[in-house]
Amino acid sequence: NRRPALVMKDEAQKIQEYLDITVSDDPAEIKDRISTLMAYMSRSGTMFAEAKKKLREKKSAEISKTIIAIAKEQCLSASVQNALLDSICGEEAYLVDWLERINKSCTHQLDALRSLLSYEKEQMRFTP
Repeated sequence: NRRPALVMKDEAQKIQEYLDITVSDDPAEIKDRISTLMAYMSRSGTMFAEAKKKLREKKSAEISKTIIAIAKEQCLSASVQNALLDSICGEEAYLVDWLERINKSCTHQLDALRSLLSYEKEQMRFTP
């Protein structure tokens, strides 16, 4: 059984690869891409929330078992504790950041595609 974070990374990679595709000026392709991006935007929003939840859970667990023990023994400053926590949770934080960017990219591409589709429709009106 694969870890949920790995499954999310695989799914995020699939969405990222789709976002990296350049769309043509074919209105049918644009409309299809809008539909796909709407689904990806919804899914990436859910994944983003799940990743943030996992990050908070890991930070809580690490605070409980590691940072408190170190702080009691060595009196680490709050900024050093936070830096240590950030390094321990680096993979989780990366996934959160990546999913946030994917979700925002879906939004921006949808806006651009709608404009492109409107442009293509206007062009078709003037083309015999």
